Amino acid sequence: MKFPEMKKFQVQLGYHFSKPKLLRQALLHSSAARPRIKSNERLEFLGDRVLGLIISKMLFDAYEYENEGELGYRFAALVQRKTLVRIANEIGLPEMLVLSESEKENGGQNKLNILADSLEAIIAAIYLDAGLGKAEEFIRRHWTHIMLKEVTPPKDPKTTLQEWAQGRGLPLPEYIETDKHGPDHSPEFVFEVKIEGQKPVTGKGVSKRAAQQVAALHALEQLGIEYG
Repeated sequence: MKFPEMKKFQVQLGYHFSKPKLLRQALLHSSAARPRIKSNERLEFLGDRVLGLIISKMLFDAYEYENEGELGYRFAALVQRKTLVRIANEIGLPEMLVLSESEKENGGQNKLNILADSLEAIIAAIYLDAGLGKAEEFIRRHWTHIMLKEVTPPKDPKTTLQEWAQGRGLPLPEYIETDKHGPDHSPEFVFEVKIEGQKPVTGKGVSKRAAQQVAALHALEQLGIEYG
């Protein structure tokens, strides 16, 4: 497989890899990876967690007088797919993705899920290459201006989803806890949200409230409703 020129892209990232193979893996979509385990999917899994940790810390530091709920609304807006796609386009990620020919023909370089997942994979690659500090520098560089633009917390995803359901005469969304793992002092909750006529989706968070908000956000994305 052929990888695009990396030097200019690393300038756009604001970070130069000491282990370029990590960046190559972050750009490798599953459609072009053989075997699939070599794709960016595992990095995306890790990058999602790194992004969540750093965004949480940024909000904690920036809004010291806001409560957990208000911080949670801001968090959901900053980690949602729409925000990740915006940043992916700002750094020129679509042109750098390594896709199969069929995926290219289907416009894979502009698919929202692929862009968002690949950006999270890049965050993980930076973390593995140089540690949490460099990953935090990257995230702060590309997310701070978006974070500071919102003077007041946006409406939370659960409220937005509830209003959508009520506006169509549907029952209220139902949230079900499906899993909890991790140590007692730092648990991670998983909630599923069910909406009549829609496929259930899940969300993860460090509290039950946060997990429900993320699940609601994923439901909004599935419905094609912009949030924030």
